[in-house]
Amino acid sequence: MAAARLRALISKPNHITVCPGVYDGLTARIALRDGFDCLYMTGAGTSLSRLGMPDLGLATMTDMLANASMLASLDRRVPLIADADTGYGGPVMVARTVKSYIAAGVAGLHLEDQVLSKRCGHLLGKELVSAEEFLTRIRAAVIARDEMRAVLGEVAGDIVLIARTDALQSEGFEAAVARLQSAIAAGADVAFLEGVTSLEEGRKACTLLAPTPVLLNMVPGGVTPDISAEEAREAGFKLVIHPGVLLSAVFEAGMAASRELRVTGRVNAVVRGGRKVGPKELFEVAGLRECLELDKRAGGKAYEGGV
Repeated sequence: MAAARLRALISKPNHITVCPGVYDGLTARIALRDGFDCLYMTGAGTSLSRLGMPDLGLATMTDMLANASMLASLDRRVPLIADADTGYGGPVMVARTVKSYIAAGVAGLHLEDQVLSKRCGHLLGKELVSAEEFLTRIRAAVIARDEMRAVLGEVAGDIVLIARTDALQSEGFEAAVARLQSAIAAGADVAFLEGVTSLEEGRKACTLLAPTPVLLNMVPGGVTPDISAEEAREAGFKLVIHPGVLLSAVFEAGMAASRELRVTGRVNAVVRGGRKVGPKELFEVAGLRECLELDKRAGGKAYEGGV
C-alpha cells in the first residue's frame, strides 16, 4: 500500500511532493505532526545517528534496513522513501536489499552508481562504477520487485525504484542523463540526478527524462543552489527531498545547549506557548495520547491515574 500511495503522489499533474529528511523516531514524529505527505530517510542522518560516523559508506544494509523499518512503521498512511546507497553488493545483494525494504513497508528506495565505498553525494572525489554495472543494480532491483509482486501481489509486493546517478560531477550532464535514461529503460520508476548545479540544468534534465518523474535533492551548503518547491515544480520535478532539514536544526540546537551546559552548568528550559517544555510534551509528539487510548480501549489499567 505504501508504494501505491507514493505512485499516486508522483502521478499528480502539475504537483510536487516535498519530503523532509528524517533519521530517527523523534524527527519522523515531528514531520508526521506537520502533515507532510511523504518522508525521506536520509542515509547521512542514519549513519550519524546510529553509528556516530560520517556518510562514507560505513552504514551496512542491516543498519539502514533497521532504521527504515522503524520509520515506515510509525504511520503506515504516510509513504517513506529510503536511501539504499549502492544496494550493498552485487546483483544478489541488491535483490536482497530490495526485498527486505519491501517487506519492511518502505514505499520507495534509491540506488546509485558509486562504488561500494561511497560518500555523500555533495562531497568531492566520488568514484563511479561503469554504466553497465549500474544497470545490473537496476535490473537486479526490478527482478527482485517482480518476484515480490508475484508472491505478495501487485500492491503488497511493490516498491518505487529510484535510479540515482552521481555522474554529473565527473562525467558531465549528457553522460549522467544517458545513465538515467538507460536505468529507466531497465525498469526504474523515478530519475535522480544528484548534484544539480542550477535550476536550468534541472529543468533540462526533467525535459529530457520526461515523462519519467524526476527527483531533486536539496542539501544546504551543497553544490545545488537554493531552489524552492514552487521553482522545482515549475521546472518539472515531481519530488524534492530535504535530507538535512531536521539534522541541521538538531545539530545547531544541540551544539548550543551542550555549550551552554558546559559553560554555565545549567540549561534554560525550552519555552513554548508560555510554558516550559517537559517530557510529556515530547512524548505527546511521539504518540502518547494514542498509546493511552489504546490501553483504555483494551481494558488496561496502567494509566488510569494519568501521566
